[in-house]
Amino acid sequence: MTTVFLIRHGLTGQTGTTLYGRTGGIPLDHRGRAQADRLATRFDGVRLTALYSSPLERCRQTVEPLAAAQRLHLEERQELIEMDAGTWTGKPLRRLRHLKAWSEVQTSPSTFRFPGGESFVEARDRVVAEIERIAKRHRHGRVAVATHGDIVRVLLNHYGGAGLDTFQRMVADTGSVSVLSIGGGRAAVLLVNDTVGALRRFGPGQIDAPWEVAADPAANSQPKHKNLRG
Repeated sequence: MTTVFLIRHGLTGQTGTTLYGRTGGIPLDHRGRAQADRLATRFDGVRLTALYSSPLERCRQTVEPLAAAQRLHLEERQELIEMDAGTWTGKPLRRLRHLKAWSEVQTSPSTFRFPGGESFVEARDRVVAEIERIAKRHRHGRVAVATHGDIVRVLLNHYGGAGLDTFQRMVADTGSVSVLSIGGGRAAVLLVNDTVGALRRFGPGQIDAPWEVAADPAANSQPKHKNLRG
């Protein structure tokens, strides 16, 4: 099994106010930079195999301190990028929430496509395919992936076995870490939306799960008892 750490990028000056989609040139603000620094220390005790990121600046900046601490090359993947919001890109969220189509985004995203942009089905398919490729490339490894809020939530929903229309029930705060275990045609969601905790329990020898524990022949042998009579 491959352990995949899904990281949502840190705070920017536009987080929560604007649907910035794939807009580039939006860096972390001072709060986001602090989140990035804390993130690196949270991985103390976890030796990562590889580190991947969406190409957008806010994702790269979130995991650059982690890459430095782990002495890993940060690999960009276009497939991990935010959804293409089409003509909604750059619009204030307070205005978008008044649109009739906004209710479709919230209640039946599987039928929604951003005007001039991407559908949620297309986004799910591309990111799931990329995560599967990463997991196969690093079998039994520990891999961190920096991406975007909706992308994290879609992945958690998918690997949790739910339909796309329920992904809005998931939460992925800025700077959060969620953890998946993937491999051999199986998957498990190990952690969701952790924003402050240490992650050393996911280090080597720390995951006490059936697929991680080697079979112990002695555990299957029955103790032999003397037949005592008297």
